[in-house]
Amino acid sequence: MNLISYNENKLPIEDLETIGLAAGGQLLLNVDDLKALLSGRRTGLMQLHNLQAENIHIKTLDAKISLAPDENGKLDLLIHPVYRKAVTPSFLEDNEAELLQKGEVENFQKITIDDKGNKKELLVEYDADTREFIVSDTDKILAPDMVNGEFLTPAQKENYRKGKQVELPDHTVFNYSGKDTHGIRSNKIALIASILIDGGLSYVLYKGLNALFNKKRDAKEAEKLSPGYHNAVKDMQNQQRQAIPQVGRTDRAEEQSR
Repeated sequence: MNLISYNENKLPIEDLETIGLAAGGQLLLNVDDLKALLSGRRTGLMQLHNLQAENIHIKTLDAKISLAPDENGKLDLLIHPVYRKAVTPSFLEDNEAELLQKGEVENFQKITIDDKGNKKELLVEYDADTREFIVSDTDKILAPDMVNGEFLTPAQKENYRKGKQVELPDHTVFNYSGKDTHGIRSNKIALIASILIDGGLSYVLYKGLNALFNKKRDAKEAEKLSPGYHNAVKDMQNQQRQAIPQVGRTDRAEEQSR
């Protein structure tokens, strides 16, 4: 799950204009790519134009982009080009790398030791678009507290952080994916996730989700969304309405009192 991490007003517009993804201060990104950027994920593969660095000019380049804050909190634009050959992480066995590249497995969980001697669990995936291994720290993967109005058990949350599939009583199946534009895949085209923050619920509505790894889905079945999903959407909409100031109602009350 990815709550919105960055403010759209803080995007590096000048950098985006330089590569043809903004013009006149206006973004030229589709909705899914913008959501991916603001949520700290990578966009889909796109064609960038007129890249320049150290006297090198690249007319066009197929790449994905993402954002990362610098030491001062300013957002830097990161470009992930299509590599000629994937560089295998040192902690990944050759046969594991081969299975990922062939698309025979979705991910691997690996335990490594950091510079301070602490164990760290990593989720490793392969992005065939850019020929790059995507590595996620499982401790930093945010698991939802609820999906479609159903509370997840501690075991389900742990499975989610490890990239494993989680199934709900309404037969919605989903799992985390660091290489997916949405950050989550499912057997359904949509789901709504919630997380408890300061005693309240924050909602994230996912639509147009990609299918589960190496699994075809029936379009009609994928579009059948459960009562739990629809109820969660209503709860989200009610929360949004309550957050809107009742300006018009206040004005009318003032007029009547005059």
